[in-house]
Amino acid sequence: MWTGWVIGILGIWMIISPFIGFSALGNAWDNWIVGVVCAILGFASVGARPWQGWLAGLLGVWLFIAGFIPGLRMGSGVYWNDILVGIGFIIFGFAAVGGRRPVTTTTTTPPGGPVV
Repeated sequence: MWTGWVIGILGIWMIISPFIGFSALGNAWDNWIVGVVCAILGFASVGARPWQGWLAGLLGVWLFIAGFIPGLRMGSGVYWNDILVGIGFIIFGFAAVGGRRPVTTTTTTPPGGPVV
C-alpha cells in the first residue's frame, strides 16, 4: 500500500533531519525514535495490520504535540518540521487503517444451476 511507503519515507526524514540542522540535541532523540519506529512500520507495509497504522498515527499526534513543548522546540525550523511531519504521520497512518478492505471471496454458479 502506498501509504506505507509515505510513512517510511517520512520516518527516514525524521532520522536524518537532526543532521541537517532541523533539530537541537533534545529534539534529536525524539526525532530519531519516532523516525526509526515509523520507518520500520512504513516499510513493513503499514496497513497490513491495523495496529501499525494506529501506531504511526499516534506517533504523528505525539510529534505534532512535541512541536509545542518549549523544551523540545529550539527554533522555527524544528517547530515546523515536527508539525508538518506529524500531520503527515497522522494523515497517512490513520488512512492506512481506514484504507483496509476485508478480503471477500465470491463464488459463481455455472449456467443451468449448481452442479451436484
